[in-house]
Amino acid sequence: MPYKIPESVLVVIHTADLQVLLLERADRPGFWQSVTGSLDAPDEPLALTAAREVAEETGIVAAEHLLEDWGHHIEYEIYPEWRHRYEPGVTRNVEHWFGLRLRQPVPVTLAPREHLQYVWLPWQQAAERCFSSSNAEAVRQLAWRAAAAGDTTAAAGAMGGAR
Repeated sequence: MPYKIPESVLVVIHTADLQVLLLERADRPGFWQSVTGSLDAPDEPLALTAAREVAEETGIVAAEHLLEDWGHHIEYEIYPEWRHRYEPGVTRNVEHWFGLRLRQPVPVTLAPREHLQYVWLPWQQAAERCFSSSNAEAVRQLAWRAAAAGDTTAAAGAMGGAR
């Protein structure tokens, strides 16, 4: 198996009223996250990576919904238990954030080797359940983005749930 490219996407799948889809990792039961995945090739467009990963991990076709590049990326240290997937000496990954807006929660077809189960949660609960602090921040940023965009349906939920 070839090494993973240390550049990836994180896709927060959500509804207009800020219900967020989380997936439980098969290799780490109890670890919940959004859709994530690495580029297949160094020149693969980020939006294509996001759409591909969404389809692979959930069965959802991104082209049928609103996929948004949030124009935000972070760099983080790769968890030691997953570094063997990368070339020797690679310890950091760059992750690009996307949102995928659906009209309503939909059933999900999981990739059984990757995930055990899924759940749709209000954004606040989803942020609390994410095992990764950066994933939790991306979910919180979803609420901020909805309010900043003047999305009254989402903003009402975001402001009503703010602590």
